[in-house]
Amino acid sequence: MEKLVHMSVIDVKNLTKTFKTHRKEPGLLGSIKGLFRREAFYNEAVKSVSFSLEEGELVGFLGPNGAGKTTLLKMLSGILTPTDGEVRVLGFVPWQRERAYQRQFAIVMGQKNQLWWDLPPAESFSLNRDIYQVDPKAFRRTLDEMVALLDLKEILDVPVRQLSLGQRMKCELVAALLHQPRVLFLDEPTIGLDVISQEKIRGFIQEHNRLKRTTVLLTSHYMKDVEQLCRRVLVINHGRIVYDGSLAELSERYIDHKVVKIRFAAPQAAAVLSGEAGIVELDEHHAVLKVKKKEVAQTTHRLLGLLPIEDLSVEEVEVEEVIRRIFGEEP
Repeated sequence: MEKLVHMSVIDVKNLTKTFKTHRKEPGLLGSIKGLFRREAFYNEAVKSVSFSLEEGELVGFLGPNGAGKTTLLKMLSGILTPTDGEVRVLGFVPWQRERAYQRQFAIVMGQKNQLWWDLPPAESFSLNRDIYQVDPKAFRRTLDEMVALLDLKEILDVPVRQLSLGQRMKCELVAALLHQPRVLFLDEPTIGLDVISQEKIRGFIQEHNRLKRTTVLLTSHYMKDVEQLCRRVLVINHGRIVYDGSLAELSERYIDHKVVKIRFAAPQAAAVLSGEAGIVELDEHHAVLKVKKKEVAQTTHRLLGLLPIEDLSVEEVEVEEVIRRIFGEEP
């Protein structure tokens, strides 16, 4: 019997992208020299990156500005051609831009618009239906589901230029998902949005991923996006993947302490605690301490016996601090 070969939805091997630029010397003389001889410089934006994603995974892709996140997404979607390496998305080579592939993925970039600025969203959605040749009944069913989930009914006939940023981003997501792609690349989908709009977008992405089993690769500077949506994260820095695993394991690897928060039952307790090691915040009402993980039980037991405490909690370090710790390290 012939063996079935398992293939990941996204499979990246040793992917590299180098950009060639030229530098001009300053002044008129430099401009004249540049006509005849230009000095070339090479920037390796992505350096031998490898990873794979399975069907239905929702993976966070983290890194500072200039780390290579957007460059990598553009290669996965076929916008850019790599300098070296191999990529298969749904079995396709993205930069060959085959029609069959383009109908199975979507990319949403938080700072780029795919909707027609002077048209209402409903007309842009109809154009996308024609472009992707979506069956009219399937289109109507999908559109109705997403309009209900994102509460868009009242703005479908309002010109896009008149919509708020949050409303536009919701419509961008709808436009990207009307053809039911199997793979979705999200580049900063909540950037610039207010807290309520961010929550709406996160909830929608989470529900869509659950219902449709869409494979999602998400970049974001908002750690709330990653904490709520992603069990697995890829961390890229200086063009290289420095971590691939769960959020919990990420904290375990890079953070050696927990946060102990105390609310005092009497104001004089602050004076007793003033000499304690690891204090981050302290006033007459509360204290925040960083405590080594192996010392948490002993320290909390001692503090409960020493101080008049109304409430005490032990919390994990926020993901933002974990990421700052990673990015503060040398490549």
